[in-house]
Amino acid sequence: MLNHAWIAAHIPHQGNMCLLQNVLEWNGERIVCDAISHRDPANPLRAAGRLGAAVGVEYAAQAMAVHGALLAPSDAAPTRGFLTSVRGLSLHVNRLDDLAGPLHVAAERLSGDTRLILYQFHIHHGERCVLEGRASVVLDAQSL
Repeated sequence: MLNHAWIAAHIPHQGNMCLLQNVLEWNGERIVCDAISHRDPANPLRAAGRLGAAVGVEYAAQAMAVHGALLAPSDAAPTRGFLTSVRGLSLHVNRLDDLAGPLHVAAERLSGDTRLILYQFHIHHGERCVLEGRASVVLDAQSL
């Protein structure tokens, strides 16, 4: 299992903004991570003392970034990805911070090439899906 320290060393999100705790499983098409930072009162994405469910998109985006880091050749320079759109977003709860226990963040690559990737994602708390959707990520956007 790859832990929080490994994740923080491989994605641009640092400090409290590195939201994921562990990589639970992954392959060429899919990744599943867990997170406990949704319960942290110091979570930088909290607003008005709460963590709204839409913030789950950032958790999913970080899972996608970790997936990209895992798939990259070990000698390759990190490529920065940019979330360009979110579609079909369904929020099944109002907030995340009142959910006890870890979140499971899953992202599955539906299609893509070296520049643009489409992922489907969902976040579960136990057996309950708390949010789901699709997101597109552009890699190396500065070269476009």
